Amino acid sequence: MAITVVVEPQIVTVACPEVDDLGVREQGDIDRVVGVVVRQEDMGDGASRHPQRGEWLEDERSPGDHAGIGDDERVAIADEHDRGGDAVARVACVEQVDGGHATCFLLADGIGIRPSWRTVARAAPGGRARRAGAMLVARHTTHGSAHPSPRRRTRPMVDAAALPADLVLTGGPVVTMDAARRTAEAIAVRGGRIVAVGNARDLRPLAGSHTRVVELNGRMALPGFQDAHVHPTHGGLARIRCGLHDVTGGARAVVEHVREYADAHPELPWILGSGWYMADFPGGTPDKEKLDRVLPDRPVFLVNRDGHGAWVNTRALEVSGIDRDTPDPDDGRIERTVDGDPQGTLHEGAMELVQRVLPTTKPEEIERALREAQAYLHSLGITAWQDAWVEDGDDGAYLALAERGELTARVVGALWWDRTGGLEQVDAVIARRDRGAVGRYATTSVKLMLDGVCENFTAAMLEPYLRADGQPGDNAGFDFIDPALLGQVVTRLDAAGMQPHFHCIGDRAVRNALDAVEAARRANGWSDTRPHIAHIQVIHPDDLPRFRALGVVANAQPYWACHESQMDDLTIPFLGPERASWQYPFASLRRAGAQLAMGSDWAVSTANPLREMEVAVRRVSDERRDAPSFLPEERLDLAESLVAFTIGSAFVNHFDDRTGSLEVGKLADLIVLDRDLFAADAGPIGDARVLLTLVEGDAVFEDPALG
Repeated sequence: MAITVVVEPQIVTVACPEVDDLGVREQGDIDRVVGVVVRQEDMGDGASRHPQRGEWLEDERSPGDHAGIGDDERVAIADEHDRGGDAVARVACVEQVDGGHATCFLLADGIGIRPSWRTVARAAPGGRARRAGAMLVARHTTHGSAHPSPRRRTRPMVDAAALPADLVLTGGPVVTMDAARRTAEAIAVRGGRIVAVGNARDLRPLAGSHTRVVELNGRMALPGFQDAHVHPTHGGLARIRCGLHDVTGGARAVVEHVREYADAHPELPWILGSGWYMADFPGGTPDKEKLDRVLPDRPVFLVNRDGHGAWVNTRALEVSGIDRDTPDPDDGRIERTVDGDPQGTLHEGAMELVQRVLPTTKPEEIERALREAQAYLHSLGITAWQDAWVEDGDDGAYLALAERGELTARVVGALWWDRTGGLEQVDAVIARRDRGAVGRYATTSVKLMLDGVCENFTAAMLEPYLRADGQPGDNAGFDFIDPALLGQVVTRLDAAGMQPHFHCIGDRAVRNALDAVEAARRANGWSDTRPHIAHIQVIHPDDLPRFRALGVVANAQPYWACHESQMDDLTIPFLGPERASWQYPFASLRRAGAQLAMGSDWAVSTANPLREMEVAVRRVSDERRDAPSFLPEERLDLAESLVAFTIGSAFVNHFDDRTGSLEVGKLADLIVLDRDLFAADAGPIGDARVLLTLVEGDAVFEDPALG
């Protein structure tokens, strides 16, 4: 049976050398454009989308009838099915060619197009290319599309040279997450790359005698999930230490769990753990006496679920030298009794008063934690992530695993910025970046912690928090990095090609981050560093359009966007009705044109992307599915959520050129779920399970239920 192969696209010279002549612009690009790569489809090919405007064309009108699409005719080329008089309905792939780059990696992005890799003439150092051959082709797609076509059938994407395949998945929806959001029936993998995507009949010849064929039987295949903000070493340590994340039953159950752990580990000089829930304790601040009753002699240090506070016993305070005369640090607070004595809860920078005397975590323990975390994340379908807090010990563990070939995930490490330091850190993080990637690990991002959290009043707000009586107080939270310094830091990092990764909870923190990126844009021009702001809990409405205008990705952790005790008891009363309505404005960001990515912030909350996405879609906790929806106007649909956890996060990680969607030529990082999430009888999103996780075609997790 013949395999359909669509002809290669062509490079077409543009009459006007400005990218705006085509109505498309690469984010941040200012280089002269010398050509574009285009592929056209006939009017009869069905519903399609203009790649820039997101406008659906589903009828026989001329492209000229659609505002902003007329230029498509000017650059039209004929495809193998074209009839001379046909109008061009859609430019399926528009890629700009910059004159200032030395090499061209031309990866065609369209149906049935086999990847083509070319190297061409080198430009003079520091200057423009001397001829059109010296160029870099940069893809233009609309990854954040809000209107997928989950069941659109098209010509198969096939690399005909890839016979036979190593693996064929067939007989179920294959959700590609490509620019057109197509769904196929089958996918084939060879040599770690995708060689065909299409209908089951057309891909059947790719199954040879040694090909593994997996019958999906209606189960969904899709790109591997990518977590844009996660803490694997912290999460792994929580799993091998006194982990409290899954303890239910309130304060008494938590204390009992700590006692049982301590009894089982009499050899430990300190009891270390994490994961207690603030809402289990009055005011979110547990007291030392609860721990003293079960552990009077050994020091205890337990970090809360969000990582912004710690619970200690009296012995830990004594060993650390903390008493009523110890002042609060500039970036934290010691919770105190009415008599002024330390109460047992330490907020933000006050945790460091104890952390500096803790036993040093050994490298082999961090490596064990990372292996534990990697296996767990793969079981949830996660094939790549950005580690949002990489210090020396974490970096060493990643390097060790990568050098031994044990790091199967793709990882971007966000190097921790010491908020007590200054610009002298820039050279150090650049030097660490410049050592290059080791295996699948590279440190190309920098984590900038701008504020705390709302629950302990350390998130940076434009206006003060309300007091318990509902009246404005005098506390508006902390700026962990001075805004003036922040602008200089981001400008220096951006100039060096380092990605800023911001932690922002409060609206003042979000504005400070946007202001810093704006300063970098003014100083450096546009770049491809892809800055992103994680958490985005409270955003002033005036700042919503600035994400798109400045090319800042909104990195959402959707699991928090629901009614639960920490929100209803510890946050909303102290923000007031207006600011409470600005929380987690995912749909508003999309309407404002922002690019969305998603992450879990594990071990702060669940690492399971399916549970995260259920909350994004319903704005209801998956643990209380009958609760009212929290700000339902900010709900996303399932397709938007899948985009954010696949190609959206791949974009943040600079992996979108090779992962994040299922397209011919891309790496075979993909997963299989136990159901079709789009089916009417699929049930709750968070109840779905991952059955298979592949990285470059190799199974890093497989459930026996796959069959």
